[in-house]
Amino acid sequence: MHSVLAPDINWATLRVLAHNGVETIVPSAQGCCGAILMHLGEHERARQLARHNMQVFPQDVDAILTNAAGCGSGMHDYQWLFAGAEDQAVAEAFAARVQDGTVFLDQLGLEPPSPMPVPLRVAYHDACHLAHGQRVGSQPRSLLGAIPGLTLVPLQEADFCCGSAGVYNLLHPEIAKEFLHRKLDRLALTGADVVVAGNPGCLLQIAAGLRERGMSMRAAHTIELLDWSYRGVVP
Repeated sequence: MHSVLAPDINWATLRVLAHNGVETIVPSAQGCCGAILMHLGEHERARQLARHNMQVFPQDVDAILTNAAGCGSGMHDYQWLFAGAEDQAVAEAFAARVQDGTVFLDQLGLEPPSPMPVPLRVAYHDACHLAHGQRVGSQPRSLLGAIPGLTLVPLQEADFCCGSAGVYNLLHPEIAKEFLHRKLDRLALTGADVVVAGNPGCLLQIAAGLRERGMSMRAAHTIELLDWSYRGVVP
């Protein structure tokens, strides 16, 4: 998803992994994980996409990493998407290796970021597919807390949906906008320079809302702030 919406996040992810001594393989034949079709109830079409990825991803890797919470949640759900199918065991083994990049880095033990400080006030928004779908919340905060000079400020209702919700903002735009305004109201109280999230849908939704309100706050991915710290550059 990031390759289309925010390719810089993919490059930042590769740089951060390399800095931490991780050899990364990017299968050139990989395709959509099928999460969007799963949201729409198109399970057979989703299985077709999932089977393709299960074939082209190597099996001799320690983990299958994602930097998009929606995709990660969708791939974790392969275990029930293929329930009763002849390739259920393959799907379960694949899903078991899927990890959000922040979880992997937190477990690996993060190489200390650059001593050059990143003097930013940062609010962390819990993407629904990360916090509720994958039960991931402490690991991104732990990584952000390791960045010198960065101040992680509390955000009220951090795990309340921003309104993106997969395809919800397309199917129910009015309700999605209400959720977005509620999120923006809470963000405005933080005084943060940057709001950080782990899902491209959230980042697009929140960034659009920030622009509409004329707020100077930026939206960025967790991995981008680590990349800025390692490079000693805040764009």
